[in-house]
Amino acid sequence: MKNTKSSSRFADDAPADPPADPPADPPLPAPTAPIQRQRARILIVDDTPVNIQILAQALTKEYDIAVATGGAAALELLRQPDKPDLILLDIMMPEMDGHEVCRRIKKDPATWDIPIIFLTAKGTVEDQQTGFNLGAVDYITKPIEIPVVLARVSVHIRLKRKSDQLEKLAMLDGLTDIANRRALDEMLPRECLRAARDGVPLAVLMIDIDHFKSFNDHYGHGVGDECLRRVAQSIEAVLQRPGDFVARYGGEEFCVILPNCDSAGALQVAENLRSAVAALDIPHAYSNVARQVTISIGISARQVTGQEICPPVIQQEADAALYRAKSEGRNRVVVREEGA
Repeated sequence: MKNTKSSSRFADDAPADPPADPPADPPLPAPTAPIQRQRARILIVDDTPVNIQILAQALTKEYDIAVATGGAAALELLRQPDKPDLILLDIMMPEMDGHEVCRRIKKDPATWDIPIIFLTAKGTVEDQQTGFNLGAVDYITKPIEIPVVLARVSVHIRLKRKSDQLEKLAMLDGLTDIANRRALDEMLPRECLRAARDGVPLAVLMIDIDHFKSFNDHYGHGVGDECLRRVAQSIEAVLQRPGDFVARYGGEEFCVILPNCDSAGALQVAENLRSAVAALDIPHAYSNVARQVTISIGISARQVTGQEICPPVIQQEADAALYRAKSEGRNRVVVREEGA
């Protein structure tokens, strides 16, 4: 996938007068691939400790294991960033049975795609029909037969991995190997819901490479592509928390989501991003901002009180702040003003 000449939504200022002898293409090393978890993770949910022990002992050789002794504990674990690849879920539990746990898991945009295998002593046609209608992928009847558990878990882990690979390809930007606009459009509403539910702030950063049209025009699209890759890699490297998210928004624009982050924290991250991109020292002789590639950033950080202001409003606010950053000279960070 190639970058277009310029798909910025802002008019590019006229570049500085070009030098007499245009500089050579700057050397840009290729980015490295992200590290991925090798072992699948399984969550076992059962109110009987001996059942958990039997299943954990059988599965721990091949998989990472997490356990919960009730439905509420399982849902709390699923709020953590490191989600399981598969859930073994007992149906008959006090307070919250497996059917209700499954219903809530499938209702949550952050967990709906995790496959669930029910564990049950019943296993009637009606019970299985209920479970499948709720979204379960399989049933294992008690008493537990370990060879059956291992076989079924293996099948569904393989299916989940293949599904994840296909989903990842659909959500990746082909040029920069970070998330694409489609992934952003799914992630932002999800994080808005989470922020509203947990009562925590959410920050969105809109980022634009300064005078990228001039860079493309004078250095060529091949060098422009490599510039985009390096900037994307640099942004990813700065974002340290598991929940932080970056996507290529389009052309030379990127969007960052910072969950549970107020304006002060977002400003610090944004300044780190700006410094990191400048430190790449990618020559840009046709910019009237600096002699190397720089970025401008707009920030909106707020409490999310309802879906009516998120995601469209928070993204528009960050976009307006980015416009101000570009209007005020570029290579800077602007935070949304309260009430603006």
